[in-house]
Amino acid sequence: MMASFFDQFSSPYLMGIPLIVIAITLPWILFPTPPTRWINNRLITVQVWLTGRFTNQLMSPLSIKGHKWALLLTSLMVFLITINLLGLLPYTFTPTTQLSLNMGLALPLWLATVIIGMRDQPTIALGHLLPEGTPVLLIPALIIIETISLFIRPLALGVRLTANLTAGHLLIQLIATAVLVLLPMMPTVAILTATILFLLTLLEVAVAMIQAYVFVLLLSLYLQENI
Repeated sequence: MMASFFDQFSSPYLMGIPLIVIAITLPWILFPTPPTRWINNRLITVQVWLTGRFTNQLMSPLSIKGHKWALLLTSLMVFLITINLLGLLPYTFTPTTQLSLNMGLALPLWLATVIIGMRDQPTIALGHLLPEGTPVLLIPALIIIETISLFIRPLALGVRLTANLTAGHLLIQLIATAVLVLLPMMPTVAILTATILFLLTLLEVAVAMIQAYVFVLLLSLYLQENI
């Protein structure tokens, strides 16, 4: 029983080919391309408005140099939200429950922010490792602690996204299994449990969007420190 709960997180295969590639590329097909007309339909209008609002909120704390990252961060946000929401549908696979994928996104982007800081302003970038006014005796320990915290950032990004989505999917499957087991024996309790399952599903929809936003927001904060 426990093994079957975790089977949903294993990448499916078809004729020996991993379907995670299709699960990653498919969400981009679902978004319509904005036409060149002045008047668009409602779906494209809402899509452009939401994207513009998010980009404005994300880029407002950054300097002009950071605005070069607008397209990358906005595309990453849309990509993560779409994959997370599609993973809540029945008989689907969520690639963002794989730590390898999340680390593959977090590590290069975090490393890019660090490299930019070391290249453009090395003194300020290294100054983050030692807070101002630190006692002399604490300087070696604080440098070690701040260096460790710096290198833990990409791991925290990947693990946070993986853990939240994995926990939510496991909880949904556990409660859904309880509903199926209780339905023949105690229909009233099964109905109450199904209501909890519905509310939990709504909560997971919010978690899927919030975790994608937090992932991109933390990347923008790391970028803000280094530009």
